[in-house]
Amino acid sequence: MSLLSHSRFTAWLRAVVGLFVAVVAVAGCSSDAEPAAGSGTRPVQTEKGAVEVPADPQRVVVLNGALAGYLYDLDVPVAAADTRVLGVTDRSGKFPPTWADDATEQGTQVVPIGQSVNVEFVASMQPDLIIGGGQGFPAKQSVDAYEQLSAIAPTVLVPGDVTDWQGQLKLLADVVNKGDKVNELITAYDDKFEQVAETVDAPEQQIGFFQSAADGKPKMILPNAALPTLLAELGFKADEQVVAKAGNPEVNPSADWFNFSPELLTKVLDQPVVIVVPLSGAKSAADLAKDPMFAQLPAFKDKKVYELPATSYRPDYRGVMSTLDLIQEQFK
Repeated sequence: MSLLSHSRFTAWLRAVVGLFVAVVAVAGCSSDAEPAAGSGTRPVQTEKGAVEVPADPQRVVVLNGALAGYLYDLDVPVAAADTRVLGVTDRSGKFPPTWADDATEQGTQVVPIGQSVNVEFVASMQPDLIIGGGQGFPAKQSVDAYEQLSAIAPTVLVPGDVTDWQGQLKLLADVVNKGDKVNELITAYDDKFEQVAETVDAPEQQIGFFQSAADGKPKMILPNAALPTLLAELGFKADEQVVAKAGNPEVNPSADWFNFSPELLTKVLDQPVVIVVPLSGAKSAADLAKDPMFAQLPAFKDKKVYELPATSYRPDYRGVMSTLDLIQEQFK
């Protein structure tokens, strides 16, 4: 495959998929089977233009693990899914705990993980819809492979700037024609949010959101990222000056965090209250407290350090619901 040019590969892929469709069509003509209910297509608007998607998709391949949970919430059959979710799962191919049971029940296959999308595997799954995009490295891979993927099946990429769970849920519900389920899910969230808002005691002081990563390099979560934005609705005040305190480092437009020099730790992480989000393989808040560099910081001295799991960092619907429970427990 490495010897094929991009255009030749795409042409080859189209031919293979076309042959498969032709074989299926012939087989269908030789039977008495009736067309499936809800068959046909409908257009959806994307950043790539209008895409004709199935009216009732039955074999969806999801190329970003952070998006797969929504499909299960919407009762959509997921033929295969990438398992990577930042800080939650790695490259081992294990399903994230939040939707592992659903994946097992549906017989969802694991999308092989590599430096690029395994388009041959995607084609072998015979998808009627491919969903990619979103945030993180898996998103970039599907964006890079868009032309090859769209030669296999209708492909929709979730824009990288749609980072809140509500936006992602509504967008994906529209793509899979399940808009009728959105109100039910959001109503359940609103009810839980009201319950939590009535009981939670949000700190009056500014809060720093620290990302504990496996590489040990200090990182701060941006105040406009998904988690701080969620907590702001409950009265938590994120420190809006963290980037300036770090010397205004360059921040990738698609990133919701930034690195800073360890020498600046006392200046950047000087908030009276700190929420630590440990990613997979990283130090917990308790472990950080044992480090002399962190032990001298105000929040650590005053024992105003709290921890939330990686599922709270860029929460999908299930993640945001469990995060509300955790906030209620920790800030009564």
